[in-house]
Amino acid sequence: MLAKLLKEIRQCRLCEPVLPLGANPVIQAHPDAKILIVGQAPGTRVHRTSVPWNDPSGERLRQWLQIDRETFYTPEKIAIMPMGLCYPGKGHSGDLPPRKECAPQWHGRVLNELHNIQLTLLIGQYAQAYYLNDKPKTLTETVHEWRRWYPDFFPLPHPSPRNTFWLRKNAWFECEVLPQIRQRIRLILSDEPLSTPGSPKVKNV
Repeated sequence: MLAKLLKEIRQCRLCEPVLPLGANPVIQAHPDAKILIVGQAPGTRVHRTSVPWNDPSGERLRQWLQIDRETFYTPEKIAIMPMGLCYPGKGHSGDLPPRKECAPQWHGRVLNELHNIQLTLLIGQYAQAYYLNDKPKTLTETVHEWRRWYPDFFPLPHPSPRNTFWLRKNAWFECEVLPQIRQRIRLILSDEPLSTPGSPKVKNV
């Protein structure tokens, strides 16, 4: 039962000894969810508020997807499960990578409870490396070749303000890719029949 599993996840202290702000697993899920967002790991603001994507990166992500906050935070529509469920700490050039313990510990169990997922958004290199078979070496190549995994998965760059230069350099992303993902999301959330519904095809969880 998902409710029991979520309670167990939120009480997880597996990595607490090495987490600078302590453990606070952040996840949003419901058995009826149709879209799954797999990101990197919570930042400090998300850690403080326990609300996923509650920061400038989340604002940009919602703009990319053209989803309002009410819809975004409706678990019956959208599930949110980062690769690392807790804030990992600060590194030399931004936050540290997500803890490697989280995904093997929890992702498979959560996915087994999400039977209505029609699209999984893989945001950033860590989610893409974990879920995609035969992905190219670079994030840019992976995003550019999104059709290889569509319609089950859709790889996206991280919407962090730190990636503004990448977005300027790769204008094709906003011009060519975002319209495709927005159309798919509108169809899913409108409850219109889709030609290829199904649960995510997971590589290694």
